[in-house]
Amino acid sequence: MFRLNKLADYGLVVMEYVASQPEGHLHTARSVAEATHLPAPTVVKILKKLLDRGLLISHRGVKGGYMAARASSLISVAEVIEAIDGPLGLTECATAPGRCELEGRCRIETSIRVIGRLLHQTLRGISLSDLTALLNVTPTIPNPKNILTSISLSSGGVQ
Repeated sequence: MFRLNKLADYGLVVMEYVASQPEGHLHTARSVAEATHLPAPTVVKILKKLLDRGLLISHRGVKGGYMAARASSLISVAEVIEAIDGPLGLTECATAPGRCELEGRCRIETSIRVIGRLLHQTLRGISLSDLTALLNVTPTIPNPKNILTSISLSSGGVQ
């Protein structure tokens, strides 16, 4: 099964919450934890990673906190996942060349890299604001050997 790890999943929840608030609204780690129902230590860890990748801006002081660096419509799901987990890919050879002993001799290596690039492209095309909209998945089959999937918003906009 292919799935996000728990921290990346929570990272999407945290980032979507912060980015969906009115521009200029500052959030403390505690307020984010309360609003998202996530453990405060986990939220602190996620906020630091998002801040380090430039997805959040922090303001120090008594009235300080975090805010999104850009509008939620301008932040992709891929950016958030990569901020938490590092490069996206299905296998280690796709994200860290040279680490797999089968690299260069593997019959599926090329295809796995193509699939990884398509996954990355798809996730870059989905913004945080899209996550709260109703997404529709429509498989399209141009020919029996090439299956493509499009993801669209319920309003009909293709991502």
